[in-house]
Amino acid sequence: LLCNRGNQAGMVYDYDLFVIGGGSGGLAASKRAAGYGKKVAVADFVKPSPAGTTWGLGGTCVNVGCIPKKLMHTSALIGEAQADAHGLGWETQASHDWHKMVSSVNNYIKSLNWGQKTDLKSKNVTYINKFASFVDDHTLKLTDKDGNEEQVTAETILIATGGRPNLGGYEGAEECCISSDDIFWQKKAPGKTLVVGAAYISLECAGFLTGLGFDVTVMVRSILLRGFDQEIADKIGAFMEKSGTKFARGLVPSKFEKTEDGRVRVFTKDGEFGIYDTVLLAIGRTGCATWVNLENAGVTHDGSGKIPVDAREKTNKDNIYAIGDVVKGMLELTPVAMAAGQALADRLYGGSTKLMDYKLVPTTVFTPLEYGSVGYGEEEAFAKFGKDNIIVYQSPIKPLHWATNPSRGDDCYVKLICNKAEKEKVVGVHLLCPDAGEIIQGVAIAVRVGATKADFDDTIGIHPTVAEMITTVTQVKKDGQQMEALGGC
Repeated sequence: LLCNRGNQAGMVYDYDLFVIGGGSGGLAASKRAAGYGKKVAVADFVKPSPAGTTWGLGGTCVNVGCIPKKLMHTSALIGEAQADAHGLGWETQASHDWHKMVSSVNNYIKSLNWGQKTDLKSKNVTYINKFASFVDDHTLKLTDKDGNEEQVTAETILIATGGRPNLGGYEGAEECCISSDDIFWQKKAPGKTLVVGAAYISLECAGFLTGLGFDVTVMVRSILLRGFDQEIADKIGAFMEKSGTKFARGLVPSKFEKTEDGRVRVFTKDGEFGIYDTVLLAIGRTGCATWVNLENAGVTHDGSGKIPVDAREKTNKDNIYAIGDVVKGMLELTPVAMAAGQALADRLYGGSTKLMDYKLVPTTVFTPLEYGSVGYGEEEAFAKFGKDNIIVYQSPIKPLHWATNPSRGDDCYVKLICNKAEKEKVVGVHLLCPDAGEIIQGVAIAVRVGATKADFDDTIGIHPTVAEMITTVTQVKKDGQQMEALGGC
C-alpha cells in the first residue's frame, strides 16, 4: 500500500528520508543516511535572484559563498603581495582580468556541481531537480521548471533550504542592485562599487573588490561585524581604509534609480548620495522556510524564514527536522550544517545518541587581513564570566614577509582571553593576520579541550611564523594603556 498522506501505522512511504535542499547540510545528511541502507532523496531547485542569477547543485557555499569568495579573496591577495615581492627583489608589473577570473571560478564551481551529482548517485541517493513544498507532514509536491507537478511521500523529512540575501525592501533595489547571489557570476567588471552593509559578507566583498583595483565605498549604518569582537572589527575597518576602501558611516540607502547610461543613482534620507556602476546589497540573509508551505505540515516558524528546533534538530512535528541556515539562532556556517546533518542521520538510523555541539565553533572572516576566532570575544567573556575574572593577553604582529615592504605596519594582532577563575583557561582566541583561517583551525582543538594559558606558554613555537605568537604573547591588556610595540625578531 502506497501512502500519500498521514502518519498511520503500517503505511509505506516512497522514501525513508526526503531532504529539501541540496546545500552542504542537506547533502551531508542524505549521504550519511543512505550509508545506513535507507532510501533517500534530495530535492534541490534554485530560484533565480532578482538579477536573474542561478546555479547548480551544492547550495550557497559552493556556488555563491565560501568557494568563489575565497578564490576572489585569494586573487586580490596575490595582487597586493606584489608590493611585498618588490622588497624581496622581484620586479613585477601585472594586470588583472575580471572576466577571466570569473570564468575560471565559474568553471571550477560547475565541476563541483557535477561532482556532487555523481557522488549522490554513487551513494544511492536520488537527486531531484524540482522545487519541493509541503502538502502535509508526510507528503511533498515537486514542481519542475515548466510547472509540472508530482507528489511523493516520506517517513521523515529534513528541511535544509538555507537562506538567501535580503535586499531590504528599498525602492528600486530589485531593479538596480545585486547581491552575493550575483557578484561571483557577473562577467562584467563591477567598476565603481557601493557595498551596503557592515557584516562579514559586505566586508569580504568590499575587501577583494578593492584589492582587485576597483573604487569601493562601504555604506555602514552603525558598527562593523556586529556579534564579533569589536576591537578586532575596528582594526579590520582601519586596515581596509588604509588599503583604499572608503566608508560612509551612519547612513542607510532610501532608494535607488537607474541612470540613462545604466548606472545606479543612490539616495539616502538627505538626498542623492552618488552614482555607481554597481551597488551590492549585503545587509543580511533570510531563511527560506516560508517558501515551502510549512503551514500545510503544521511546522512552526518565526515568520521571517527561520524554524525553531530542539537540541535534536527536531521541529514541533516528530517526523520533520531542520538544519543549517534555515534554523532560528543557528550559526550560519557550512561545516556546522554538515556536522549537524551527519549527526542527525547517525541518530535516526545509526543508533547514536550524540547531539551536535554548537559551542566553541571556530570561524574566519576573509577580509583583506583575515580574522580567525574561536570562543568568546571580550564583550561576551565579560558578560559570561565577569570582567574581574577575565585577563586578556595581546600583541601586535608583523609577518616576516612584510618586513621589507615599508608600506606595511604592525597591523596584525593576536589576543588570548583567559578565565582567571579556572587557572587562566583560554576561553577565546582572536587572530588578525594573513592565513588566520589556517592557524585558528588548529588552535580551536586546544581551546575545545580546555587548554590554559600555561599550556600555550609551554608549547614551543615554530620560528619565524605568525602562529608562534600564540605561544609567546605575554602583554596584559589594561584599560587606558596603549599596546606595546613589537621588539626583537
